[in-house]
Amino acid sequence: MSTSGGNERIVVDPITRIEGHLRIEAEMDGNKIGSAYSSGTMVRGIETILKGRDPRDAWAFAQRICGVCTLVHGLASIRSVENALSYKVPKNADLIRNLMSGAQYIHDHVMHFYHLHTLDWVDVVSALDADPKATSELAQSLSNYPRSSPGYFSDMKKKLKGFVEAGQLGIFAKAYWGHPAYKLPPEANLMAVSHYLDALEWQRDVARLHTIFGGKNPHPNFVVGGVPCAIDLNSDSAINAKKLAQVQEIINKMKVFVEQVYIPDTLAIAGFYKDWGSRGEGLGNFMTYGDFPSNGMEDPSGFMLPAGAILNRDLSKIHEVDMHAPDEIHEYVSHSWYDYEGGKDTGLHPYDGETTFNYTGPKPPYKHLDVDQAYSWLKSPRWKGHSMEVGPLARVLMLYATGHEQTKDLVGMTLSKLDVPVEALFSTLGRTAARTLETKIFADAMQGWFDDLVANIKAGDTKTFNEVLWEPSSWPKSAQGVGFMEAPRGGLAHWIVIEDETIKNYQAVVPSTWNAGPRDSKGQPGAYEAALEDNHELHDPEQPIEILRTIHSFDPCIACAVHVSDSDGNELINVKVK
Repeated sequence: MSTSGGNERIVVDPITRIEGHLRIEAEMDGNKIGSAYSSGTMVRGIETILKGRDPRDAWAFAQRICGVCTLVHGLASIRSVENALSYKVPKNADLIRNLMSGAQYIHDHVMHFYHLHTLDWVDVVSALDADPKATSELAQSLSNYPRSSPGYFSDMKKKLKGFVEAGQLGIFAKAYWGHPAYKLPPEANLMAVSHYLDALEWQRDVARLHTIFGGKNPHPNFVVGGVPCAIDLNSDSAINAKKLAQVQEIINKMKVFVEQVYIPDTLAIAGFYKDWGSRGEGLGNFMTYGDFPSNGMEDPSGFMLPAGAILNRDLSKIHEVDMHAPDEIHEYVSHSWYDYEGGKDTGLHPYDGETTFNYTGPKPPYKHLDVDQAYSWLKSPRWKGHSMEVGPLARVLMLYATGHEQTKDLVGMTLSKLDVPVEALFSTLGRTAARTLETKIFADAMQGWFDDLVANIKAGDTKTFNEVLWEPSSWPKSAQGVGFMEAPRGGLAHWIVIEDETIKNYQAVVPSTWNAGPRDSKGQPGAYEAALEDNHELHDPEQPIEILRTIHSFDPCIACAVHVSDSDGNELINVKVK
């Protein structure tokens, strides 16, 4: 903590338990955050690398933008090529893609809750004071999860005690244990820590779904025009009856953990933190691209997740979003370390996007960023000039606003159990709960997609690839398209411009760029910045757990958000400041 211009400013750098490097500077107004600034402090390369390459190969490069959501950039990339070429894919390919993407959601959300976000609410060291018998009674009152006996929690307590006594907290080290902001009783802490460890084992098993359909995980294989896995029930090297049975087993395992562990834990923990239902939103603007097609990507009416924009919390009006329209989605760089040919205050649609580096920040090490100038390697995306939040909260609000019955039931159940008003959705607590609720929705949808796939196979339809437009000789001289999806962290889109069978321009606008981007030329904050400026009072500036709670509720992926490269091969500054 230090002062800047007479105002006390708290710096958290790097924010840990996220993917990539994120710096938050919070300018204090007494003990409350007055202004907040989000800075991506690294830059890396994909977009410029793709120029001049075969569009059919783009997915293999783009997928390396990140390895946490191991498949989303690959899927967005092949969809961009398919959209540009009006390339239809077989029904089975869409079902397999839905299964792979749905599995990514469930895996990613569970991992985020237990391994990246729970420790903001759960005091690990406090669990040492828990009574295993009382912990068992608590767990059994919440669900019928088998691992809930007194002996089980006694063993977990011994394991944790061994870590602490040996001075080797490992994954639990360097946190703010004992902070007065922790409110859970020891038994709830022990239960949550035990499930943290269970989730490590669970995630290893459920990741196998990607290897069945995509050959490996992370970064499973994809192909423009379908999926790269043949279906032949009599072949050991194709999708056969044995592998389909394994997929069913994985879906069952996902559903059990979500229903018996994840949802009960979320509700139990949230019950002690109801005050977080009135802080941490800020923007009030939410956007979804839509995803999970039933009739192909060319028919948005068949999407399980609808597309649209919500402005100023008004759930009664859904605004249409056009990914191709030149006047809707723009990226700005007025507070970013880039230049545009038309000037830093210009907004560019991704089809016309530019990536020209110009680092003008302070030379490391430094105390503060100059937030009146450029202060981030992230750009500032805007929809029709509005800052927008994307992600689980945006999706649940969109489903709720469009009358999705399961979502309405789940939201109603949650609000009732927690005894909080519907306005609590617009908050850090609401964002965390929304991620849990949509995981239940996807766990149920997985069974439907799988049943449809099996029904197609039984009916004799085993087609997974369309070869009609595979050869570049069949393509037009020039084409452009956008591949979009709802990644676990929010709306993700890749825009591609193809000319003479190669990539002329490629731009990816990712969820964490929407959420973590800096202010634009009008001074409008991004979603992280606005959320931190919404009713955040810090108990101890030296241990700013309140900042971590809200930032982690977005599940940041800064590696995705700063995916561009230096086309001139210049050495770039990687800022890491304590």
